[in-house]
Parts: sequence; C-alpha cells; structure tokens
Amino acid sequence: MSGTPAGLLEHRPALRPGVLLSPALLNGPSVVHLIKDPVSGCSFEVGPKEFFLVSRLDGTRTLAEIGVAYGEAFGRRLDERNWQQLLALLGARRLLAGGPPPDAPRAPGPPRTGTLLRGSLRLVADADATTARLHRFLRPALHPAVLGLLLLGCLAMEGVLAANARELLGDLWWLASRPVPLLAVATLLWLSTVAHEFAHGIAARHVGGSVGEIGLRWRLPVAIMYCVVDNYRYLRRRRDQLAVAGAGALANLLFLLPFFGWWAALSPDDPTGRVLGALLLLGSAQALVNLVPLPPLDGYTMLGHALRVTRLAPAGSAYVRLRLRDRAAAAGYPARARRIYLGYALGSAVLVLLAACALTAAVWYAIASSPASPS
Repeated sequence: MSGTPAGLLEHRPALRPGVLLSPALLNGPSVVHLIKDPVSGCSFEVGPKEFFLVSRLDGTRTLAEIGVAYGEAFGRRLDERNWQQLLALLGARRLLAGGPPPDAPRAPGPPRTGTLLRGSLRLVADADATTARLHRFLRPALHPAVLGLLLLGCLAMEGVLAANARELLGDLWWLASRPVPLLAVATLLWLSTVAHEFAHGIAARHVGGSVGEIGLRWRLPVAIMYCVVDNYRYLRRRRDQLAVAGAGALANLLFLLPFFGWWAALSPDDPTGRVLGALLLLGSAQALVNLVPLPPLDGYTMLGHALRVTRLAPAGSAYVRLRLRDRAAAAGYPARARRIYLGYALGSAVLVLLAACALTAAVWYAIASSPASPS
C-alpha cells in the first residue's frame, strides 16, 4: 500500500444499495462469487480475493483499512494499480454509490414467444407483486410449526401409500384403459404442477428472494407452468436456498393430502377409490421424482445449493473427462472439488441405472398383476 496516494487511501467507497453478492461457489477447479446489479439484471463472477475487497466497500471503512485486512488474509499488499483497476471495474458497471446511475431495467420481452408447436406465454404482468399477495395470504401457513405438521402429514401419507403399493399399481393399470377418469387424473396432476411453480415463488418471497416471471411453456402435446425466481442464489443462508428449491415438491404432496383423506375414507368396493389410488400414486411419483438429484429436477438444484456448487453436472463431466485423459491435470483440482465431482459422476450414473430398473420392474409388475385385478 505504500505506493498508493494518501488521498485515495482515505477514500471510503461503497457499493450502491441493493447490489447482490453470492456466497462462495465451487465452479470447476475454482471458487467464485457472483455479483449482480438487480436493476439492470447483469451479473459477473469474481474470485475470493476480489470478493474480499468488494464485500468490504460499505462506506464505513477506508481503503487503507481494507488493505490492511487484505494483507493479513492473503499475505500481499495492494498497490495503486490494483485499487484503480478494481474501482474502475465497479464504476464501469455502475455499482458504486455516488457514481453514474444504474442502467435502466431491461424491458420485458413480448408476452408470447415461439410458435404454436413450441413456445412460452407470460401470464402475469407483475409476477413479483402477484406472489407477494399470495405470500401475505399464506403467511400463517408458512410458520415453521405449521410446516412441520404438514410435512409429517405428507410423510405419513407416503408411508400408507408405500404399504399399499401393490393395490395402487393395480389401480393405475385399471385407469389406463378408462379415458374419462384418466383425463380427470391428468388434469389434477397438471393443476399440481401449477401449485408447484407458485410454491417456488411464494417460498422465494418468504426468504427474501423475488420472482421475475410466471407463465406457460409448451412443447405440444405437453404444456407446463413455469416460475422464474430471481436472486435467491444470492441468499446468504443455505437453508433458505434449499427451501425455495424444495418448495415445489412439498406443494405437490400437500396437493394430494385432501385426496388421500378421501381415498382413506372410502369403502373398499367404491370404484372412486381406484381413481383416487391412481392419482395418489402418480402424484407421489411426480413429487418424489422431482427430488432426485439429476438435472433439470429440483433435487439437482437442492444438491448444488447444499454443496455450494454451480454447474454441478457439466463441471463434474468435465472433471471426469479430464481425469480419464490426463490424471496429472485432474490432480490440480482442489481435494474438495475432486471428491464432489467424482462422487456426483458415480452417484448420478447409479441413479440413472436404478431408475431404469425401477421403471422396468414397475411395468412388469403392473402387467403381471393385471389379470388378477377386478375389472
């Protein structure tokens, strides 16, 4: 720091209010932090050293004080060129308080994009305001005690359904040949996906995130709702990120609870029970499959948040390819990165194999048991 002008050393720069800083994220062999301007929506990556400096630009500390802390942490003092480069970068991106105003927010795209066969449609003009209203309405149900009871109810439901899996598979096989109740079940499952997407947005609002867009995306004959959650990658607490990512699957299970009560109350000879049994089986599969840690499922997102890793699958694939081609180069990865990427590559391969075996076994079992099931 000795070569830095005293006037610059006494300066107390600050980031513009609202600038978002992410926790440390593993990205390939490197650790990065994301910095985002919420007004323009632009973001970029920095390393741990740059983040150390940027995160301390709060307007209360001088550059001299930050430089001393940096030297203690990294064993290196900063010169004039380092400070000027950093402040110039932040100034060019309009991230410094007192500097040029931020870029205007990007105008939203057209409400509808694509073609009749494949495209998307934005359904809500202000998705953040819509989810904010829903959050205010549902806030009492988001108390930890209430959520705990609801989760216990879902676990109990899944336990009962698992114990009756053979009966439910028979109900599913029976439903497959009856178009009218099949259409009713399909409609209810689609409504469950709507609840799934809104749950992501409501959970984001509850923990301090925001929602950018809610709409409908289709690739005929399939059409699904979607919800774009902004900024929750920048939440400081890991559990908040996990809550946002896992809210959809919980919403799917909560959607089934009233139908489970109806199913449990019916007499064994009531044909409505077969429709409800198939709905409960398919709805449970819809929720639980979403928790599998494979892209693009919610379980994959949750695993990435839990491990503080970005681009887990592609980075893991890149590491495995490098390991097979050049073990010496792969050894340059940090030990934690090697464990995570190799473990995920092996684990995901096992998951795909188990999923294929489970699907084959379920189809075989349903076909084998169908003659014994009453028509």
